[in-house]
Amino acid sequence: MSFLSLIFSAIILTTFCCSSLIVAQQPYEGQAFTDCYNTNTYSKSVLGYSCNGVNKSCQTYLTFRSQPPYNSVSAISAMLASDPSQIAEINSVSETATFETNKLVIVPITCSCSGDFYQLNTSHVVVHGDTYFVIANNTLQGLSTCQAMMNQNTNLTTKELYSGTRLSVPLRCACPTKNQTDVGTKYLLSYIIAQGDYVSKISARFDSDTGRTLEANGLSEQVSTIYPFTTLLVPLQNPPSSSQTIEPPSSSPSPPAPPSTSSNNSTKKWVYAFVGALGGGAFVLVIGIIIFCTFFRRSRGTKGVNSIIVSESFEALEKPLEKKEEKGSQDFLEALSGIVQSLKVYKFEELQRATDDFNSTYLIKGSVYRGNFNGDLAAIKKMNGDVSTEINLLNKTSHSNLICLSGVCFHDGHWYLIYEYAVNGPLSDWIYYSNNEGKFLNWTQRIQILLDVASGLNYLHSFTTPPHVHKDIKSSNILLDSDFRGKIASLGLARSTEAPEGEVPLTNHIVGTIGYMAPEYMENGLISTKLDVYAFGALMLEILTGKEVAVLYEENRQLSDVLNSVLNDEDGHQSLRHFIDPSMQWSYPPELALFVIRLIHGCLNKNPAARPAMEEMVQFLSRTMSNSLSWELSSNISGDQGTEGFLDGRETRTGSQSTT
Repeated sequence: MSFLSLIFSAIILTTFCCSSLIVAQQPYEGQAFTDCYNTNTYSKSVLGYSCNGVNKSCQTYLTFRSQPPYNSVSAISAMLASDPSQIAEINSVSETATFETNKLVIVPITCSCSGDFYQLNTSHVVVHGDTYFVIANNTLQGLSTCQAMMNQNTNLTTKELYSGTRLSVPLRCACPTKNQTDVGTKYLLSYIIAQGDYVSKISARFDSDTGRTLEANGLSEQVSTIYPFTTLLVPLQNPPSSSQTIEPPSSSPSPPAPPSTSSNNSTKKWVYAFVGALGGGAFVLVIGIIIFCTFFRRSRGTKGVNSIIVSESFEALEKPLEKKEEKGSQDFLEALSGIVQSLKVYKFEELQRATDDFNSTYLIKGSVYRGNFNGDLAAIKKMNGDVSTEINLLNKTSHSNLICLSGVCFHDGHWYLIYEYAVNGPLSDWIYYSNNEGKFLNWTQRIQILLDVASGLNYLHSFTTPPHVHKDIKSSNILLDSDFRGKIASLGLARSTEAPEGEVPLTNHIVGTIGYMAPEYMENGLISTKLDVYAFGALMLEILTGKEVAVLYEENRQLSDVLNSVLNDEDGHQSLRHFIDPSMQWSYPPELALFVIRLIHGCLNKNPAARPAMEEMVQFLSRTMSNSLSWELSSNISGDQGTEGFLDGRETRTGSQSTT
């Protein structure tokens, strides 16, 4: 075979491999995992992997990262319905062993079809603070989903979970398809994705071919984004080993070669290596051109050509990194690579076309424009200065209640960030009774928005690594989509809550909005997730009263004093009429309104340690939302506005204890 023929064969092989990825063996549904109450996701793989394998039952493997109290062989085996002797053997430990925290553990299981889906059934006894979301994403780390658990526990009369309830839990697993067994795949490992993982890194760790891993999950080289707390199926020819549980180096691994089982595979390995070398050479060449163009442009002192948008982004990203002496060129290249791979980098001409050259008719507010990209609407925000915090945080997070960043552009010294379009605009346009231009939200819509915001904040506080605090929660930074679901925006002030060991996270740079800023932050610069809890309390106060928090703050420097007239009234209902936003025309459930006011009181506590965590607020508001829907239904049927019976004594006492 001639050299040119070999190159041609390699191109044909690469094209075939890429096109084959279009056919998904098991679709990856990462972003749907956190949307617990959207029934539109129930037909997708969030309920489990489809029973499309050769066998209806098979031996396979899960992974789990040890966390107290699930950090011993016995505890993990009990939780995941696995044989402790098999866990001990495959992880090269004794049956009495306890793993170090966050140690990757391999769990052998038997996976079987149950209806339309593969799964392993286990059970979980609910403890205080559990929700379907918490169990799926925290306790089980993504080995099950909230949707799958709700679907399998339809015998429960309510969505609320009470301590001591035993839930049936379907764990995510799958057996190989015929296409997979034909190429030597014997097992599909259910791998729990961690922060910083990507498909090629995971594949290399388990000696699997990246292309086959992509195909097994319905991904492609062009669409390969994965998210923490979800599962990725990794095709294996051999059982995993304890050596593969050791965390690999942080640097990017080389693309793994396909498993060799015959002389044909040897030829394929050579071809893959050759194509990889060509691709690697092209990447180095592109980076070299970018660097040359950037520095050549600087040396001439002229403005760059806008069409080379990546080089403009390169120059812009370099500036904030230069301020930090410990950041070198390697960090900068990694930052550029991360953005280019996961976000679309727009040319400025595309933004001009989408906004009719930034015509005033496209202006939404301030420096935010509505853009029309071939019929798809987006919000385009023009920004100055360092935007790396917001880009990096949104780029590595995915939650239905956080605004989605889809692209970036840098032109003439300005950043342009392209977000999903929230058709109903900011929440502030809807809740200030004196100037909302006839826009009104009913009681149930307001509670749903509060639940959405609480869920987004809980994700930032509990499911990002490290935990982050938003620092600028306010009604103008909450956007509403077409269904009036809340999305948290403007993460430019967000920061990690981590601090050097033995130190308390502090700042001397106090930034925020009067009325929303917690006392400990204003007085001492103390940073914690309880800042967001306080601001969330102020947001709840605005939503219930229809008044701007700045006005309330001028009247009461201790915001919780605003609640005294209601909380100290023995009846309370009469005071409610003066307290609740009159745009609701007193169409709200009084008992639930009083319950929410007690939640607000807890969030606005001057002592940050006494404020509830956002995880608790999600639980309380989920319960309130369920009760509100019941009230709304009964009101529509009978016209009765009462709520007697919807809040039982236990629920009211729990709320009171947690918010005093």
